Amino acid sequence: MPVNVTMGSSPLILAIPHASTQIAHPIMQRLNSIGRALTDTHWHIDRLYRGLVEDVTIVQANFHRYICDPDRNPAERASSFGNFNIAPFVPILNQDGQAIWTYPPDKLEMASWRSAFYVPYHAALATQIARVRSRHGFAVLYDCRATRSEVPNLFEGVAPDFSIGTYMGATCNHKLAAHVAGICLSEKNYTSAINKRSKGGWIVRHYGSPKRGVHALQMEVSLSTYLQAEQDPWLYDPEKAQAARTVLTKILSHLKFWSPENTFA
Repeated sequence: MPVNVTMGSSPLILAIPHASTQIAHPIMQRLNSIGRALTDTHWHIDRLYRGLVEDVTIVQANFHRYICDPDRNPAERASSFGNFNIAPFVPILNQDGQAIWTYPPDKLEMASWRSAFYVPYHAALATQIARVRSRHGFAVLYDCRATRSEVPNLFEGVAPDFSIGTYMGATCNHKLAAHVAGICLSEKNYTSAINKRSKGGWIVRHYGSPKRGVHALQMEVSLSTYLQAEQDPWLYDPEKAQAARTVLTKILSHLKFWSPENTFA
């Protein structure tokens, strides 16, 4: 199955599009050594969020982003992806601008992979948003992301520990976003930012519409915040992760019980 769905009854939905390392063996063999390293994986982000709050909906991709990236806008031209993607759904280069394929897929294969992976993921996500919104009158979509702290090919400087994106306020109630930012900024052991390096990808921009009752925000957590090191074998650090999980629990607990009628956030 290209997507796993765990249904909850609260308004909160967690999207996890980039945690999987699953690639079918014949496709993995077509990647070069750089591609097979899967460097752009959001390593262990699903583990970081596991069990933080109960009764939430989770929509998690079961395929690696090198096969098909669910955070891509099908209406955008390939050239708009700069050095990372010269195809909207299937990356040819990694985030460091390096080629990842020995035998890249052709257009027909890309279209096939889109049908097999991208379409089912978004169908599942759209279905859950509609279900939750029908039940509560609104939905809160939280996009779980991770990033290497330094990716000079794409960004200058070092990433904050917690980076919130609401596409400059367009995808989420501004008081809700401000409250989430306030939680992060109050944590003196971490750095945080809102709508700076991480402004919100396609998933947040596509589904987030406060006027239609969908409040979407992206949280990008630096891998250095919860891994032993940002390099292979990308080992999870339980002690560092637990400290980060404490912050994330505060955020998700607030989002789970938030409603548009709240006056405090």
